[in-house]
Amino acid sequence: MAGNSFGKIFKTTTFGESHGLAIGGIIDGCPAGIALDFDAINAEMQRRKPGQSAIVTQRKEEDEVKFFSGIFEGKTTGTSIGFLIENTNQKSQDYGHIKDIYRPSHADFTYDTKYGIRDYRGGGRSSARETACRVVAGAIAKQVLATIKITAYVSSVGTLTLQKPYSEVNFLEIEKNPVRCPDPEMASQMEAYIKSIRKEGDTVGGTVSCVIQNMPIGLGEPVFDKLHAELGKAMLSINAVKGFEYGSGFAGTTMKGSEHNDAFNEDGSTKTNFSGGIQGGISNGQDIYFKVAFKPVATIMQKQDTIDSKGNKAVAEGKGRHDPCVVPRAVPIVEAMAALVLADFYMLNKISKISTIQ
Repeated sequence: MAGNSFGKIFKTTTFGESHGLAIGGIIDGCPAGIALDFDAINAEMQRRKPGQSAIVTQRKEEDEVKFFSGIFEGKTTGTSIGFLIENTNQKSQDYGHIKDIYRPSHADFTYDTKYGIRDYRGGGRSSARETACRVVAGAIAKQVLATIKITAYVSSVGTLTLQKPYSEVNFLEIEKNPVRCPDPEMASQMEAYIKSIRKEGDTVGGTVSCVIQNMPIGLGEPVFDKLHAELGKAMLSINAVKGFEYGSGFAGTTMKGSEHNDAFNEDGSTKTNFSGGIQGGISNGQDIYFKVAFKPVATIMQKQDTIDSKGNKAVAEGKGRHDPCVVPRAVPIVEAMAALVLADFYMLNKISKISTIQ
C-alpha cells in the first residue's frame, strides 16, 4: 500500500491498524540537537486519545508513546525517530457482524474492491486510530518550529456555529470544556447537542478552525507546492474531512477586488488579511487562518440498508464504541498536520537562497 508517508524533508511514515497489536511511525529529517519536551508530546496525545470525555468514543487507550531510535539523552540525534503506540483496549468481536457487509460511507467497499482483502476490525488501516501517529510527529514538529504558534478549536457542531472571528477568540478557553470550543456558552450548547445526538444513535459533523501566528515570511514553494495547497492536502488527508477553506475562502467570491486586496503598511505588513497570510503560495508573515469541515461519523447505531461482499442486500447496524461527533478530538490532529506542513517547508526554505547555506 502506497501513500503512508507525508512530507519531503521532514517526513513522517506511519504504520498499523486499529485492532492490530500496535500503531507507530518513523520520522525522517528531524534536525539534531533538539531537547525534546516529552511532557508536551504526552499532552498532545491526551488531547486526541479516546475515552477522554462523555461525548467521545469510550474506547480506553492510554496512547503512551515508546521511542526506539533517533533520541539520545533526551535530544534528537538527526537520525530516524522510530516510535510505537500499543493498542491495549481493542474489542474486535464488536465487528464480527460486518465481516462480509459494507457499511455505508465507510472505506469497506473501496478497500475490498481495490485490494481484494480488508481488515474489518474497526476499519483496519482506514480507521482514525492512525491519526495518533500524526499527533506524535506533529508534537515533535511543533518543537522544531519553536516560535510559531498553532492553535485550533471547534467553531461549529451541526448548525451551532461560533460567529466570532478568530481575532476575538480567547484561546485560553479552548481546553476548559470537552468540545474545545473557546466560547463557554456555545460550548455548553454544543455539548448538550452532541449528547442528544448520541442518544438517538446518530452522529453529527462540524468544523475546526485553525490559526497560525508568528509566521516567518517565505514558507511555501511555487508552482505546485504552494503553502495553502499543502495545507489543504494535509487537512483533506484526515479521516472524515470534507472541506478546506483558508483566508476569505468562499466569502471572498462575493467581494470586489478593491475590497479584497490587502493593502500594505510601510513595514510590509498588511492592513487587512483576506489572503489568510499566504500570497503567491508563500507565507507573507501575517496570521494564517483556515477552516476544516468534518462530516458526521459514518458509524451510526441505527439500521441502514446496504449490500454484502457478494452484492446481496443486507442491513448494517453499528455496535461497539464510536464518536458521535469527531471534531473535539480532531483539534490536535489539525494542529499536528499544520505543524508537519510548516516543519517541512521550514527545512526546505533553508536552501531557497545561497546566503542561507554559505
